[in-house]
Amino acid sequence: MLESTKRLKWPNIPTALTIARMFAVPALIACLYLLENGLIDENVARWSAFALFVVASFTDWLDGHLARRWKQQSTLGAMLDPIADKLLVGATLMMLVYDRTLSGSAIIPATIILCREILVSGLREFLASLNVKILVTFLAKWKTFLQFLALALLLIGPKLETQVPGITFFAIVLLWLASILTLWTGADYLRAGIDHATRRDPQS
Repeated sequence: MLESTKRLKWPNIPTALTIARMFAVPALIACLYLLENGLIDENVARWSAFALFVVASFTDWLDGHLARRWKQQSTLGAMLDPIADKLLVGATLMMLVYDRTLSGSAIIPATIILCREILVSGLREFLASLNVKILVTFLAKWKTFLQFLALALLLIGPKLETQVPGITFFAIVLLWLASILTLWTGADYLRAGIDHATRRDPQS
């Protein structure tokens, strides 16, 4: 028992931040679910969901920054980081549709973003099996920034609409821009996947 205990390694700080981002997802879902069912005050629910999302989004940059600066990159962290991002974005989009903040044509960019995340996850798994790694581009970083900004504003927009008219519309415009970049960067992954697949298929 003592020997197995010694083998246990606690996650380093960057990886712990990534795990915390994952735990923020069910808390954010709970805020919007309770709000929609009239079980919590709108002011508390909206601001709590907004704060959780902003802090979680910030850890997306912070965990990578600290891992590089402190030379604490780990296989666990590399595995969990994209999972945490997709859980945060996907769950937030679904809850915004659930509470009708996103409705009508605004569901289109949300669907594009969700489909792209599924596509990229599959392609990353395939490319990883070939020991191929695709670096994150500058355009992809802009996509992520616009995506996080749009979702943060959509979470708080309905609460601030009277003080800041048009904030929700502005957030939806940002979401459309993010979806366009999402298609662009997703196409890069798809081209890379097809290229590496055809190179290794003698029948192609």
